[in-house]
This record gives sequence, structure tokens and C-alpha cells, in this order.
Amino acid sequence: MTPHESDSMVGFVSPRTGAALSPDGETLVSTVGERVPVVRSIPRFVASDGYSAAFGLQWNAHALTQLDSSTNAGLSRERLERCLGMPLERLAGLRVLEAGCGAGRFTELMVQAGALVHAVDLSSAVEANRRNVGAAPNYVVAQADIRDLPFPARTFDVVFCLGVLQHTPSPEASIAALWRMVAPGGLLVIDHYSWTLSRLTKLAPLYRLLLKRLPPASAKRITDALVDVFFPIHWAVRRVTPLQMLLSRVSPLLTYCHVYPELTRAQHKDWSRLDTYDELTDWYKRLRTTGQIRSTLAALGAVEVDAVYRSGVVEARCRKPWQGPCAA
Repeated sequence: MTPHESDSMVGFVSPRTGAALSPDGETLVSTVGERVPVVRSIPRFVASDGYSAAFGLQWNAHALTQLDSSTNAGLSRERLERCLGMPLERLAGLRVLEAGCGAGRFTELMVQAGALVHAVDLSSAVEANRRNVGAAPNYVVAQADIRDLPFPARTFDVVFCLGVLQHTPSPEASIAALWRMVAPGGLLVIDHYSWTLSRLTKLAPLYRLLLKRLPPASAKRITDALVDVFFPIHWAVRRVTPLQMLLSRVSPLLTYCHVYPELTRAQHKDWSRLDTYDELTDWYKRLRTTGQIRSTLAALGAVEVDAVYRSGVVEARCRKPWQGPCAA
């Protein structure tokens, strides 16, 4: 990997005008008079409402569930390095934009590795992220829309976005917005839900039709109750594959009891609470094939495109050319 390295953080700019923003008390102010509130040390370019409210509740309720520092299982680091295609230590000194940072399962690892991490999320998950990461000098977090990012274009050595694009109104528009942030020679790393046969043969979509229309707090109480009912059964049959398959057709739960044996029963149940709520309450659930992701990246001018299907998800990374119109 050979993008330019930098020893400084990227300053915020107005997503609307591109004007630089500077601190003025509890506000960021631009040279043309725009003002962005700073609440609990976090710039807020968007409000915590709309479809993102469910994600904010989810990540604040499960702020530690997926963090390696909490589970001691190394699952987040494994996924992060697989998607990056390189050891985490190679991020040291690189400017990284993490779009859709959630509670910080990847943020904490990249900050610890010495990357210059600029984390954003559409929801109040930024508060959990800030609590988990703290006030490190190589880290800044903001509440912002990935389609309207508060940074100069072509600035980041790595733009990183996992678990997010399928939840946006237009994945293609979101990918294009992320691409604008990649510096010439830099990497874009993304993933996206894809089609699976199980999506057509399970009852979970019927639960989702109701739950995604409820207030987030009400939906969370219901999904927690569903976990209380079904999880003991999932745990009991975790080593019996035919029963697992049968149960998955009627149970709305997402569980990984047979996938991650390194987690304890309590950790599996907590993870199930998190992912079941996420699965049944997201407003948008877009699906894209590996070929569609490849085509989207190629249309942007990406080179070295690598897209792989893995357990219902397309994991992809690509590079922006050093020169030419595609580097714009």
C-alpha cells in the first residue's frame, strides 16, 4: 500500500459550501457564517431522528457487545484485517475515514494501531463511540451523513465502511460519496448484504414488517423478549446441524452459537439481542450481488477491485488511480 502518509488530522468543512470550520465555544463556525453545534464534544451535522434513531438506540444499548476489548475474542480484528487485506499495523500514520462507525468495534482497533481516524455515524451511536475510544489525539468523531460528509474531497488514504451501505436509501449514491473522499492512490473498503436462499425461506421478514414501524424502544423490548424465548433453544441445538436449520426457519433470531465457539453463552445471547434487533428494525435493507458491487466500483473508475461473497455479505476493496479523471 503506497498512498501518501500524513501526520495531521483532517479539519472539518461545511458539507454545503466546503468552507473550513473552526471552533467557537460549543459551535463550529465557517468563514461564511455557517454554524454547527458541538454537543458533548461531538460535532453534530445531522439530527438524531428519522430512520437512524433505531441505530442510535441499538449501539448505545450494546456499546460493548462487539468490542474486542470487551469480548477478548479478537473477532473484530479478524474481520477488519480480512476486509483491509493487510495487517492492522500498516494503518499507522494513515488518514482513515470510518463511515458508519457505530459503537466503535473497528474504531478502537484502528486508533490503537496509530491510524489518524475520522469516525462518523448518522445516529447517536457517536456517543457510544466516543465513550469507548476516549479523547485520543489521533481520533475525531462526528455525527454526519455519509452522503454529505464534512471533509474535503480526495483527502483520505483509506475510506472504510462496513455494515452500513445496505441500510442507506441508495447504496450506489453512498458508495460514490465515499469514493469522493478517497485520495489518489488510496483504498476504499466496503461490504454489503447480498442475496441468500435463507432470506426467502425464513419467517424473519414477517416480523420485520411489523417491528420496523414501531418506535425503536418498543421494538427493542419485543426483540429482547423474542431472544429470551428462542435463544435457549438455539443454544441447546447448537451442535445439531439439522435442528439448527429447522429452527432457523421459524425463529427470528440471528445467532452464531456454532460459528464463534470462543464466545461465552452470555456473550452469544447479548450478540443475538444486538443483531436480531438490527435485522428486524432496519428501515432499508438493500441487497446487491458481487457482480453489482464490482460494476458499481468499476463505473467509478476503481482499479484493483477485489469483491468476495462470504456468508451472505459481499466484502470489497479497491484503489483510486494516482492520476487521470478517475482520481478526481
